[in-house]
Amino acid sequence: MVAQSRTPAAVVRAAGEIGEDFAAWRKVLGLTAAQVADRADITRDTLRKIEKGDPAVSFQSVLRVARALGIMDTLTDALDPLKTDIGRTRAGLISRKRVG
Repeated sequence: MVAQSRTPAAVVRAAGEIGEDFAAWRKVLGLTAAQVADRADITRDTLRKIEKGDPAVSFQSVLRVARALGIMDTLTDALDPLKTDIGRTRAGLISRKRVG
């Protein structure tokens, strides 16, 4: 029997916050769940899971929703280590360089 691992509380919390933010973006943009699901090429059930913070939803689905909401660049910029002091200091450890 294979033991199932529990999702760490920090991951559950972050997934919930990200889901709430995605739902807020959708509402700010005046889009329905059906519109976002259609634009992201996912089911409404998958969108609901993302917005409710289900950490088991595929990474691809999350990125598809970010793209459908027009926040893909915001997301990638937020994660870019070269936009931080430590990332720029240790840029030599990174094999790619970003312009901008």
